Amino acid sequence: MNKTSKTLDYVIRPGMTITGKWHKKSYLIKRKLGNGAIGSVYLCEMNGKQAALKISDKSSSMTMEVNVLKSLEKAQGNRLGPYLLDVDDWVTTQGNIYSFYVMEYVRGIPMADFIKGHGSEWVGVFMLQLLEDLGDLHQSGWVFGDLKTENLLVASSPPKVRWIDVGGTTQIGRAIKEYTEFYDRGYWELGSRRAEPSYDLFAFVMVFLSVYYPKRFQKGSNPKATLLKKMNDVKALKPYNNCLKKAILGRYHSSAEMKQEITDVLYHAQKGQRKKQQDNTGDTFPFVIESLGICIIALGYYLSSIIIP
Repeated sequence: MNKTSKTLDYVIRPGMTITGKWHKKSYLIKRKLGNGAIGSVYLCEMNGKQAALKISDKSSSMTMEVNVLKSLEKAQGNRLGPYLLDVDDWVTTQGNIYSFYVMEYVRGIPMADFIKGHGSEWVGVFMLQLLEDLGDLHQSGWVFGDLKTENLLVASSPPKVRWIDVGGTTQIGRAIKEYTEFYDRGYWELGSRRAEPSYDLFAFVMVFLSVYYPKRFQKGSNPKATLLKKMNDVKALKPYNNCLKKAILGRYHSSAEMKQEITDVLYHAQKGQRKKQQDNTGDTFPFVIESLGICIIALGYYLSSIIIP
């Protein structure tokens, strides 16, 4: 926990009300949701509606996060970032000034828990969703930076991956300002910490590895060999191994490139299943069920995530 978060723990308590200096909107603090790199996030309530309020004494960093959220709103669909609701300052009775912003409270479950509960066929679904939205983010001039499972939730109807923290988001071309070692290519000695699409795509692979290695693993004496072996050992990731390897090694220039290749993997897998169904002369029902497996589900929910805002 950083110094700002520790200070806020003494200042902000459940049951108190925070009123903005400029917009005069009041927010009833319900409970703490967590700590970000530069502040704390609280569940709050305004006029009976729940929201998430992030607050910090680092106004310049908060301004950057707000700019990221605004950029996400302009990106197609805004399927990942939470909606921005308010931006203001709060002045305590002691005269201390804190900057805060209020955003949509995203309800969902961790992506790893969702996949474990609903099956590995959802891996392809979430790969396509994440790559689509990372592409939108990169087109807006930003890199997520601190992409990790802890920052991703699956919201329902239909299941979609959403961001819950944009604190590590960095403008393309700058140095990554916040990262978590396990997801950081610099830690694995496989690239720099320059903010570029390939940095996010490395972390993208680590997100899916962490689903199957919740306790994570050490990099060992040969980090590259360690990663490739761990990836090859996961049965659910085998269809995507070539794509994941390219992302690990920084061979993609954009999310769109990787998304196209993942889509091709799913298409050819679907085509293979259909051929298997046609070649079978016995009871076709099991193969009809099989043909509605990983590829149909992945492509179907991918399309619905685009159509439904």
